[in-house]
Amino acid sequence: MASGTLIFLIIGGAGVAVLALALLGAELFQLSHPGVDGPVSVEAVAGFTGAFGFGAAIVNELVGGRTPGMIAAAVAGGAVAAVPTAWLAVRLSRAARAMRTDPTPTRNDLVGALGLVVTPVPAGGYGEVRIRVAGQPVKLNARADEPIPVGAQVFVVEALSETSVYVETY
Repeated sequence: MASGTLIFLIIGGAGVAVLALALLGAELFQLSHPGVDGPVSVEAVAGFTGAFGFGAAIVNELVGGRTPGMIAAAVAGGAVAAVPTAWLAVRLSRAARAMRTDPTPTRNDLVGALGLVVTPVPAGGYGEVRIRVAGQPVKLNARADEPIPVGAQVFVVEALSETSVYVETY
C-alpha cells in the first residue's frame, strides 16, 4: 500500500468519525449560535472529508500513486466523490432535524381513556390500571369511590396527577 493511500484513509476515517458524532447530535464544532446552520454545516464538512479521503485512497491504489501527477489524480477523484456525499449528508441531516413528530402526551390525554385494572382498587385507596395513551400501554395509580376488582374495565374520569387517575367501571 502506498503511503499516500494510508494518508487518504486516515483523512476518510476522521471524516466519518466526525460525521457520525455530528449526526448523533454531539455538535463537536459549534461554530455559530446553536440551532443556526452557518454557510457550511459540520455534517457537510465531515461528509466531504470522509468521502474525499476514501475516494482518493481508492483512486490512488488504482493508479499506483507514486508520482505527483498520480497523487493529483487521486485528489481529483476524491473531490468527485466528496461533493455529492457532502450534499447528501446535508440533505439527510436537515430532513432528520425537521422530521415531524406527534406532540408529547400530557395528563389531559389520560381523561376519557379506557383501561383494565391490574391491581385491585380499594374504596378510597389506590390500585393500578393499565391504559393506552397515544397507542402505548401505560400503568397508572388509580383511585375510585367503590372497590374495583382485578380485570375490570374502567374509564378514566379525571387525571389527579401525571401518574394517578380517578376511574369508574365501564
